[in-house]
Amino acid sequence: MRDRRAVRVPAPRGRAQFSGEAPVVVVVGGGIAGLSAATLLAERGARVVLCEREKYLGGRVGGWSTRLADGSEVTMTRGFHAFFRQYYNLRALLRRVDPAGRALVGLPDYPLLHASGHRDGFAGLPTSVPWNALAFLRDSPTFRWRDLPGVDARAALSLLDVSVPRVYEELDGLDAASYLQRLRFPRPAHALAFEVFSRSFFAHPSRMSAAELAVMFHIYFLGSSEGLLFDVAADPFPHGLWEPLGRHLTSLGAAVCTGVDVRSVRPGEQKRFAVTIGGGSIEADAVVLATDVSGLRAIIGASPALGDARWRGQVAELRTAPRFLVSRYWLDRPVDPDRPGFLGTSGHDLLDNISVLNHYEHEARAWAARTGGAVVELHGYALPSDVSEAEARARLWEQLTEVYPETKPAGVVDERHELREDCPLFPAGGYRDRPGVRTPDDFLVLAGDLVRVDLPVALMERAATTGFAAANHLLGQWGVAGTDLWTVPRQGRVPLLRGVARRWRTL
Repeated sequence: MRDRRAVRVPAPRGRAQFSGEAPVVVVVGGGIAGLSAATLLAERGARVVLCEREKYLGGRVGGWSTRLADGSEVTMTRGFHAFFRQYYNLRALLRRVDPAGRALVGLPDYPLLHASGHRDGFAGLPTSVPWNALAFLRDSPTFRWRDLPGVDARAALSLLDVSVPRVYEELDGLDAASYLQRLRFPRPAHALAFEVFSRSFFAHPSRMSAAELAVMFHIYFLGSSEGLLFDVAADPFPHGLWEPLGRHLTSLGAAVCTGVDVRSVRPGEQKRFAVTIGGGSIEADAVVLATDVSGLRAIIGASPALGDARWRGQVAELRTAPRFLVSRYWLDRPVDPDRPGFLGTSGHDLLDNISVLNHYEHEARAWAARTGGAVVELHGYALPSDVSEAEARARLWEQLTEVYPETKPAGVVDERHELREDCPLFPAGGYRDRPGVRTPDDFLVLAGDLVRVDLPVALMERAATTGFAAANHLLGQWGVAGTDLWTVPRQGRVPLLRGVARRWRTL
């Protein structure tokens, strides 16, 4: 943790551990949120049962084994994930099994390429505002000083005065596309500096809250001194992260159950809840629901005694972002050695980014070294509803060959494709009624990146934060100490710039 202005959110205080007979807590969902909640609860001595419907842990950052046409046994995942240095709570979880920090490795840059040829990067920039923004303006080919007179200064300065949760009162009623138009940045700057952020939520800016976009910019650029560079997993996610964490949970006495589909949560006979699994059930004193949107809606729909009408309505209104496609290719020849491990793209039809896995991941590097080939992954987010999976695959491949021409003659040893539609949508106006960690029942809590939390966190970090927050709430009910949470500053870093922004808005 390098940022001296990082904010500590104190945990509930209490006993260090449970004494006597500890409560049984069922955690539904083995993704980052569920693992965070289960880990903290088990460390405090709760009797934890973790139920995950997939056969692997990690949720949307999980992975599984697959055999290629050449006989190689490799790991397939749902795609690239960036572990930013601002992810304090996620990294606190990972330190349980990786105290030396070897599971993650840094990439040297976060390059962004527009179809017009404009290219930006963040390597070598200062990490604190305003010097990072000034250096970016100085070096960026997409945003030149002569473009400044055309920018809406009042709207742009508001990015220096982001305050969570106040920003949701100011901007949540506006969609991100309208906000981008209001800023009047040059079009390439729109695409590279802003649309890339919004599409990290797997949604087109027209379907995303402007407040979420402003918070993203605050987290990664203007509100934190950690910078925009990030780390990646040195090994496939299961090997380096989730399998060790699963073993850690087991060592604490938790029961880790994969391939288990929870159907409902009903009143128990001996304890507060009965969590139904197939034809049986688990009696529990408390439940953490850390599922995706469809899983949560299904469980609540089948559990008529849970919550009240308003809360159940909030859950029913949750929606998922549009489909996205991850295509991974094992090629029979290398890509150019200077290609970055990750490249964000804009204006290249459906293509949003390219990863060259063998430039950073051990398993992929070993395969490439053995075969002389390369492992390349393509992402296409927010796919139009009228584009079939076959068409999307073809268009992503075509764009790869245009961006990296050396792949055009490559032969495909094998390929895997993941078409999914299970990431939460954050539409304009959705913040107020989004369910939070707490529910009408003090012993039923929610966790996950779909959950509202009044802190500047997003994506994987929101999942980890809400998981710990859910465990903290339950522990507080039992008088047991929780864990402190950390975030980037909850408002703009520089008081003078905040004051200028507020004064300008009132003119």
